[in-house]
Amino acid sequence: MTITAQGGLREPIVAGIVTALVGFTSSFAVVIAGLRAVGATAEQAASGLFALTVVFGLGIIVLSIRSRAPVTLAWSTPGAALLVSMGAGYDAGWAAAVGAFLVVGGLTLLVGLIPALGDLIARIPTPIAQAMLGGVLLSLCLAPMESLAAEPLLTLPVLIVWLVATRWLARWALPLTLLTALVVIAVYVWVHGNEQHLEATWLPTLSWTTPNLDVAAIVGIAIPLFVVTMASQNIPGVAVLSSFGYTTPWRAAMTVTGAGTAFVAPFGGHAINLAALSAALAAGDEAGPDRSRRWIAGVSAGVGYLVLAALSGALVTIAAIAPGGLVEAVAGLALLGTFAAAVVGAFTAVETRVPAALTFVAAASGLTFFGVGGAFWGLVIGLVAHTVLRPRTSAPR
Repeated sequence: MTITAQGGLREPIVAGIVTALVGFTSSFAVVIAGLRAVGATAEQAASGLFALTVVFGLGIIVLSIRSRAPVTLAWSTPGAALLVSMGAGYDAGWAAAVGAFLVVGGLTLLVGLIPALGDLIARIPTPIAQAMLGGVLLSLCLAPMESLAAEPLLTLPVLIVWLVATRWLARWALPLTLLTALVVIAVYVWVHGNEQHLEATWLPTLSWTTPNLDVAAIVGIAIPLFVVTMASQNIPGVAVLSSFGYTTPWRAAMTVTGAGTAFVAPFGGHAINLAALSAALAAGDEAGPDRSRRWIAGVSAGVGYLVLAALSGALVTIAAIAPGGLVEAVAGLALLGTFAAAVVGAFTAVETRVPAALTFVAAASGLTFFGVGGAFWGLVIGLVAHTVLRPRTSAPR
């Protein structure tokens, strides 16, 4: 049978595979860094990465077949960056973080059942939400320069490949950067040996953690994680699909991502959501000229993620033996574009610039009160400042 360009399967299948490869390789380092920052061991981080990838891969397949649209899901990359930003200031423990992840799943599920909750999140002024995201991302986006200062010979090849690939092979810039980092790590271990004497765990694993519903972790992790995931992943994800002429099955998507997040939380997964940037790869022209068949790209992406999930244990092991700061540098490079877009969105409008600046510096500062981190307080401070400084409408004469 001859497969024609109009009715064939090649384009959507290839587009789905590319979606999975780019989506996974461009941000898994952020997820690992985020989970480790809130207390996960290497085994628990590997478990979280594996559980997330399997569950949202299955979710993509279900939603794409059910809706006949290329609905793609992902882990919350900005949410993982939020966890990184908590850093040394977080001391509630891994079980409390897992409890916060469980709450995020419950809140997302409620959004699917009660659409008004989604409308409430959408009412947060965009500059404030973008400023919080920018503040959260700042520390991780500084990592490439910090790594360059600490390990210039190891970091420079990674930066050069990223820069050159961004110029001429933009879609593959992050996978090529990751590949370069893996080569650098391999050479480093070959020269210096495994200084941490870690046992390699090449196969995917699952590690159960009983959630601890800690109030400080719920306020400091769950609420900012929920808000940043909704504002920077789910809502833009709907917009991306809409730009290609598809209607997002909102209730079904929130139900699947909410239930999926709640399911993976005890295994270390932090949040599942609609894909935003990578969604365009499966929904765009790369998936073929026949829009009615692009849902196949979604199914292909889901299958691709299930295959990539098998690499989770090996990737976490490699990250653990890497020289300090190198994996974080790759994660920072992956988020530079998102950081730049967040800063532009935060500070473009003059009338909201001061509240956005307060939000940004509070979220980036590592501010902690009552065990609650800067992302939450940045959001609160920004909303208060926005309310106080908002120009009043002149009363009619």
